[in-house]
Amino acid sequence: MKPTHHLSDEWLIDYAAGAAPEPVSVLVATHLALCPDCRASYRRLEAIGGALLEVASPVAVGAAARESVLARLDDPVPIPAAMPTPPANFPSQLPRPLRDYVPNGLAALSWQRLGRGAAIAWLRCASTTPYKMLMLRIAAGGSVPRHTHRGNELVLVLQGAYVDHLGRFGPGDVAIADDSIDHRPIADKGEDCFCLAVVDAPIRFTGVFSRLLNPLLRR
Repeated sequence: MKPTHHLSDEWLIDYAAGAAPEPVSVLVATHLALCPDCRASYRRLEAIGGALLEVASPVAVGAAARESVLARLDDPVPIPAAMPTPPANFPSQLPRPLRDYVPNGLAALSWQRLGRGAAIAWLRCASTTPYKMLMLRIAAGGSVPRHTHRGNELVLVLQGAYVDHLGRFGPGDVAIADDSIDHRPIADKGEDCFCLAVVDAPIRFTGVFSRLLNPLLRR
């Protein structure tokens, strides 16, 4: 099934322009590898950008800036190839944009438990940015403790599915949350749910007992 929850054009434009922070770029590229609809939108936005450049009035630039732009013309932002339906041994098979960040597989990551039903593992990025990247694992039928957000959160489902009051999110779907959202994602009972998450501030657990977990998310 194709994803039904997509990225907005704003996220795609930032990615195409090279303005997205590294963790966001990884999530966008991974979503594009899984979502034919957003790949089509991405190509459309690139075509619009090219058309606007053709009709824009020329502006004088310095020699160094001109050489820098010309040098980059042969290095376009790549569109990831479509990812086939994950095999039975997934999540050892990750979408290509994510593989360099999990070189030894998900089992080798340092997982930290979040209550009885979920765990997280932080992923390293080369760039310095407020955005952090992590893997989220929700056991089949388990849940992430109820929480809200101090900033933006993007979650891309890689395997399985979860449900909260915003809807059902399956493979390739992206959920976007901010400080207006207080939710408790619950995984389907059939299989564990694995997600790639990007946050620009720590989330805040709001349950009576789960508040003790808040220090785990301060990086």
